[in-house]
Amino acid sequence: MSGHNHMKLSFASRSENEAFARITVAAFITQMDPTMEQLDEIKTVVSEAVTNAIIHGYDGSSEGIVYVEAEIDGDTVTISISDHGKGIEDLELARQPLFTSRPELERSGMGFTIMENFMDAFEVVSTETGGTSLKMKKRIESKKALFN
Repeated sequence: MSGHNHMKLSFASRSENEAFARITVAAFITQMDPTMEQLDEIKTVVSEAVTNAIIHGYDGSSEGIVYVEAEIDGDTVTISISDHGKGIEDLELARQPLFTSRPELERSGMGFTIMENFMDAFEVVSTETGGTSLKMKKRIESKKALFN
């Protein structure tokens, strides 16, 4: 599949919208004919990133807005997830496996590690006043390509 396609979505920072974001991005990339494993990895990454924006960026407030963009360029998908929340104080620390700023929530603290493992490229930009933006890329080798 060649060509260029993109989508944007924004929604209230409510936890029930995490599934909406995950399913929407998955539906968008099905045109690339990904394997089930690739689809699951993308869903997991979107889920982690959106949940981070809601829990950390907006401290669980439903007043914020989470922005999701996905762009297909040839065999590569770029996914950007951003918020205008409070930002990450210490980005290096936040990227360490098992680090969590909210231990009471019993989340694994593996969010960034998962994203880095599942995606081919991963970058995070965060300012304490401007929120956080995650940008991730993944090359999708279509099922057709795998079996030919």
